[in-house]
Amino acid sequence: MPLQFGISLPQGWTMELASIKDPIEAYETMTHIARTADELGFTSAWLVDHFHTIPRPSQEITFECWTTTAAVARDTRRIRIGQLVTCNSYRNPALLAKMASTVDVLSHGRLNFGIGAGWHEHEYRGYGYDYPDAPTRLRHLREAVQVIRAMWTQEEASFEGKYYQVHGAINQPKGIQKPHIPILIGGSGEQVTLKLVAQYGDACNINGDLATIQRKFAVLKQHCESVGRDYESIHRTITGFCSIGETDEQAWAKVPPALLSRVGSQINGMLIGSPDTIRKGLAELEAAGVQEVILGFFDILHPDTLRFFAKEFIGQ
Repeated sequence: MPLQFGISLPQGWTMELASIKDPIEAYETMTHIARTADELGFTSAWLVDHFHTIPRPSQEITFECWTTTAAVARDTRRIRIGQLVTCNSYRNPALLAKMASTVDVLSHGRLNFGIGAGWHEHEYRGYGYDYPDAPTRLRHLREAVQVIRAMWTQEEASFEGKYYQVHGAINQPKGIQKPHIPILIGGSGEQVTLKLVAQYGDACNINGDLATIQRKFAVLKQHCESVGRDYESIHRTITGFCSIGETDEQAWAKVPPALLSRVGSQINGMLIGSPDTIRKGLAELEAAGVQEVILGFFDILHPDTLRFFAKEFIGQ
């Protein structure tokens, strides 16, 4: 299978919509990017599940993840829509499974279900959620994934865990995709998270430089062997920023100065340069076992960037 490409939508979390003050205009800008990616042949479009902007909380627009997932799914026709990733702590997993089932139907079977343990303490505190330690959040995630799978596969779902319980929960419709909506478990913790992927996930998402990606995939493969899972049945995705230009110099000129001031030219896990430079980076990722690259473009509000990338790498 040739390397696939996803896109991180401009949702506001990284303040990429800060120049747009009208919320309707901001939403229409975001969904226009999704429609453009759809038309150009990108495989997927992704949203984050965050409430407060980074690098600092601000009053700038940040659209909620799941309502936006539903809206963008109806605004597009072919592209798959997913989350990188849903914070398990923010919604009861049985309700979340019901929400996802509904979105899978209204998207005609185009939902990627991304979920993770959660990490942004400032949001937890701000919205009144308890913020347990990381091992506890991961135990919550382990139970939640089992609840969600039960809601998607059992006529009357039942689960009795320490943190979550469902007793004869009915979920109709369960979604379009069979045997169920694909589950992407985000995170790269080698002892717990990647083992959860091997046990329950249909896809993973890894961040980091090439050596890190190679190591994480090797660990995942070991977990698959230990639980009797076919490693090749797991769709392997990574995320990273991209800046493309006619020349390397043009591409680097698009990188935000604040980022350059922190890390200089040593930016791990990013594709920056001319088409030839990026092509070399993509070849290395593909050789490492990456199947889909989910890209965040620094100049995402300019659709011509997507068209340039698609022309070079998607054949549009």
